Formats: sequence, structure tokens, C-alpha cells
Amino acid sequence: MSEETEFTEAGEAIAAPPDAGMPRSGRELEAVYDIPVTVSAVLGKATMQVSQLLKLGRGAVVELDRKLGEAIDVYVNNRLVARGEVVMVDDNRLGVTMTEIVKADRAP
Repeated sequence: MSEETEFTEAGEAIAAPPDAGMPRSGRELEAVYDIPVTVSAVLGKATMQVSQLLKLGRGAVVELDRKLGEAIDVYVNNRLVARGEVVMVDDNRLGVTMTEIVKADRAP
């Protein structure tokens, strides 16, 4: 038995909780698993004046700052977390394949 096994006064082993094999930090994270987050995939950006924006009509093309085939940015709650590629999920839906996880620089 492991060093963390608990015993009753009579010396019988107490059954470990179902998550006992999980590292403590993993058990602590379970509290946040059900918190909703917003995931955004940004194909590109464009800057224009309000007057140009108001002139846009149906079928207008807005040129973005990305090139064809260039990785797109994936944000979670407005924080860049990954880069990826656009993929077809089915006949009329798009998805993103993560190709790179972006590690954020955190100040101590």
C-alpha cells in the first residue's frame, strides 16, 4: 500500500476516494472544468476609416492583413493561446486545427 493509505483504529485500510490517484493539482483544477470560456479564431484584421466602413455594401471585400495559408490566431477570453489552420468540418462548417501552442510570458 502507498504511504498515503489511511487506516482505522482497528488497523483496517480506509478506501481511497476515486480521485486519490490523481495528482493533487489535478484534483484542485476540477473546480474550474465547468467554467465557460470564449474561444475565437481570428482570420485577420483590417483598419479603415468610418467613412470607408459606411460605404461597404453587400458583396464588398475587405482585405485582411494575412496571406493565404498563413496561420490564424486562436484566442481564449481575448488571450492569444495558439495558432492554427482552417479546416472543413463538414459541408458547411469550418474548424481550426491547432498547430502551435503559444506560451504567454508571465511576470512573477
